Amino acid sequence: MRFFARYAELAGCTSSAVNVETPATVADVIARVREVFPGTQALPPRPLAALNQRQVKLEASVTDGDEVALLPPLSGG
Repeated sequence: MRFFARYAELAGCTSSAVNVETPATVADVIARVREVFPGTQALPPRPLAALNQRQVKLEASVTDGDEVALLPPLSGG
């Protein structure tokens, strides 16, 4: 699990291992993150996420060893 910018502040770290039962989705990983890191309760209901450095929907399947990253909203031009 990787956290960036404000999400790292909420989690209190920039990365951590998170265990979920398989089969699992990115949404399952985020649900587990909310349990393990109390500050992440402030995450949006459907944060942007990446799986192995590719942006994915929360319904994407994850397997052992995958890297899930939460991406804060992007702005600018």
